[in-house]
Amino acid sequence: MVAARIAAVLVVGIALLLGGIACDAIGRVPPAPGSPSRIQLEQLLTRIRVVPSRPRPGGYERGCAAGQGCVFGPAWTDDHDGPGGHDGCDSRNTVLARQLTQVTFRAGSTCVVSAGTLQDPYTGRRIGFARGEAKAVQIDHVYPLAAAWDMGAAGWPLERRVRFANDIDVNLLAVDGKTNEDKGDRTPADWLPPARAYHCYYAGKYLTAAARYGLPVTAGDRAALQRVARACP
Repeated sequence: MVAARIAAVLVVGIALLLGGIACDAIGRVPPAPGSPSRIQLEQLLTRIRVVPSRPRPGGYERGCAAGQGCVFGPAWTDDHDGPGGHDGCDSRNTVLARQLTQVTFRAGSTCVVSAGTLQDPYTGRRIGFARGEAKAVQIDHVYPLAAAWDMGAAGWPLERRVRFANDIDVNLLAVDGKTNEDKGDRTPADWLPPARAYHCYYAGKYLTAAARYGLPVTAGDRAALQRVARACP
């Protein structure tokens, strides 16, 4: 009987390790490299204004075709005064070049990424990127543009919105395409990365973007982020 129990424990342990889910003694999943600590997240939380719920002012129109609002400027434009702006390379390719490993560029270009490998910061999976299959790896706005519009960006000057939409330092991440589409414009109260190991990392990015641009979080977002922080080392 004892031998059977030991065998069962070993099987479960091996399954967890093979699945990449190594837990600590109280069942927490160790955070991904580069994740902020509990104290850092709690400090960020003290800097963020909290609102009861997400307003819905209307008027959000991302598209830039004729007759459309283009409220955050053309997608991935290099024409902004933020990090990476006016350097001759659009923000999408800049993010890909930063995050991917084994990067190759289009012939004759030092900007356009043609291939590479992503360690996805939402699922933890390694994903191959090829320019001909670009939907497999997409660029996420960690603090979604639609949410930012509702939470205050509707009142910003266009230049500030364009900078926010292309901020390669705090608000853009290359991620698994399907996961990005599932996330949509949801915020932490309704969405967290599928891989628990990346919750602390995501929370840090979300709160840093909010702090840099003076954006609030909802009471539900704050509660979700507090729960994440408590599980971080």
